[in-house]
Amino acid sequence: MTRISYENISQPRSDDRRLWDVPFAVYGYPALMLAHRLKVFALLGKGARTLPEICEALDLKPRPAEAILTAATALGFLSLVDTRYSLAALAEDYLLEKSPSYFGFFWDMMIDNSEVFSYTSLERAVLTNSPQAYGGGDIYKSHEEQAELARRFTRGMHSMSMTLASAWPNVLDLTHHQLMLDIGGGSGAHSIVAALKSPNLDAIVLDLEPICQVAQEFINQHGVQDHVTTQVADMWNDLFPAADLHFYSNIYHDWPPERCRFLTEKSFRSLEPGGRIIIHDILYNDEKTGPFAAAAYSMLMLGWTEGESYSGAELAAMLKDAGFHDIQVYPAFGYFSVVTGVKP
Repeated sequence: MTRISYENISQPRSDDRRLWDVPFAVYGYPALMLAHRLKVFALLGKGARTLPEICEALDLKPRPAEAILTAATALGFLSLVDTRYSLAALAEDYLLEKSPSYFGFFWDMMIDNSEVFSYTSLERAVLTNSPQAYGGGDIYKSHEEQAELARRFTRGMHSMSMTLASAWPNVLDLTHHQLMLDIGGGSGAHSIVAALKSPNLDAIVLDLEPICQVAQEFINQHGVQDHVTTQVADMWNDLFPAADLHFYSNIYHDWPPERCRFLTEKSFRSLEPGGRIIIHDILYNDEKTGPFAAAAYSMLMLGWTEGESYSGAELAAMLKDAGFHDIQVYPAFGYFSVVTGVKP
């Protein structure tokens, strides 16, 4: 038998870390949701703890506890100094219930519906091109039919929305607008912040009845009742009230292109000349080669809705086709951007 020399063994052009990253992500990132559900962040919010102290407080064995804590530390949510774990600023800002930027509700929703992002469920979503949440039903129909679920969902999303709402008004000059229509506005977070930043701007939160009830609670809580109101309506079937600014946050990614074009054209018809549309969402780059977050968001949408992520260029084309001019795309906060245009 001929001996093969070392020099004849084919060497890959890159190392294999990105291949390992796939199974590592499958097991590693859920460690954060486990830490959240097991109240690790809540515990450390009361002060730093050693591994034995954490195990005693949460009734965990050292081996799994250390794996979870190390993952959370490696990903920047915890720090470890002199054998004591403590919260990093990231966890303090987003994973303590008392925080105005609390993100934990979204993680809870993922955990409670973990079957939706199982391999089997995602494969089914890909092969059938249909959402798998709520047993394959329509998430928004379910919310409409179950008012309490809609209210709980809306309250839970409010803190995340407030974080995003605090950023995009700094990107655009709203001083020339008088009335913002927040279409599918949920808790009213974006209307509340926009009205607080621009005292001459009033806003209407347009959504279904149980959601408007929750929005009114937050409007009252922030003391903007004189500037922000709610209107019960179905964005697909009811006329839009008069406004010179239409705002959509986290709406377009829930729907297929033809439905997004319908909303774009409906806004164009409803707005007076000089009126502006703003779409606030996570976007692909124009070549649709990334970023990974937008691609992963499309996979999330496969499991939950009829929608997908769009690029700034795709949304800009929708606005142009509807008749909007002066179309611009701006980064806003984190993974989010805004696409905006003006009716001539």
